[in-house]
Amino acid sequence: MLCALIMAGGKGERFWPLSTDEKPKQFLNLLGDKSMIQMTVERLQALIPIERIFVVTGEIYKDLVQEQLPDLLEANIIMEPIGRNTAPCIALSAMYIKKFYNDAVIAVLPSDHLIKDDEGFLKVLSVGGNFVKNKEDAIVTIGINPDRPETGYGYIKFDNEANGEIAADSDEIQVLPVSAFVEKPSREKAQRYISEGNYLWNAGMFIWTADHIIELTKKHLYNTYSVLKCIDMSNPQIFKEQCKIKYPLVDNISVDYGIMEKAENIYIIPGDFGWDDIGSWFAVERYCNKDEDNNVHQGKVISIDSKENLVISYQKPIVVVGTDNLLVVESDELIFVCSKDSISALKDIKKKVLEQ
Repeated sequence: MLCALIMAGGKGERFWPLSTDEKPKQFLNLLGDKSMIQMTVERLQALIPIERIFVVTGEIYKDLVQEQLPDLLEANIIMEPIGRNTAPCIALSAMYIKKFYNDAVIAVLPSDHLIKDDEGFLKVLSVGGNFVKNKEDAIVTIGINPDRPETGYGYIKFDNEANGEIAADSDEIQVLPVSAFVEKPSREKAQRYISEGNYLWNAGMFIWTADHIIELTKKHLYNTYSVLKCIDMSNPQIFKEQCKIKYPLVDNISVDYGIMEKAENIYIIPGDFGWDDIGSWFAVERYCNKDEDNNVHQGKVISIDSKENLVISYQKPIVVVGTDNLLVVESDELIFVCSKDSISALKDIKKKVLEQ
């Protein structure tokens, strides 16, 4: 039974000041009239019914999830009392989902990725789900064909000499054995990966059975497993109360470090469906319409003798004159202006501003 688990607990600090601790980027309309999480759920419903879609998020975001996803069952919102990285979050969710669907195959997906070709993505998801259903000790991850030497993503190396050993081939969608997970590289290494042709971007999307990821957690993160197995998931109120007490005791570790780097029988499906993780303001800029001076404007913006600016207004008009390469954002709390060269330092800038 194919289910989806959408991870929606991130703070999105690289989109400050629009993204805040109270309303992070997955709940913002960055690329249109729908939020990132709304786009994610809408995309999935062509393959997976809403009753088999689950969202794991911070307890403080429950109301936002319900507001933006009114058709999602309240029981399908899994709440973390505190963020402890992806490995315990996924294990907790797998144990929870298994209470509803004992034979669950779970597709773990971020809430804030852009996918242009929904049909192509769902075909990949379906092939991966069927593969795991037939090979229950396997993990399938979805990799993205790189189109530039990106240094901000991890890479996954697959076995390009596995001719005749391809695990599955459906409508030219291949499932290939993984050789290694690679950390974010230097530009030189990233260029070499593209030239070698058997490296894909790690998009953080995984497919496995609930039983298998629980067993892998028990094997590689026993402390996390032993904490989570003692949480009573049969009653929502008891579940919430016990999570508050016990969940902080799990390991604070990502699923990549905690499990993927130690697991066996990992496979990858190369994806080419217009993916982007929308990880910074530069990503938003890539997908928005530009004027003749290469400016991106959202809301009420007047630009005079200015170019290469990204300006976002929600209430008051913003006028920019004789300026180049700026990020200008109006939020509920402030108006923020910085050089685009400073965008990479937004986390530090946010910290300094909030200390004032």
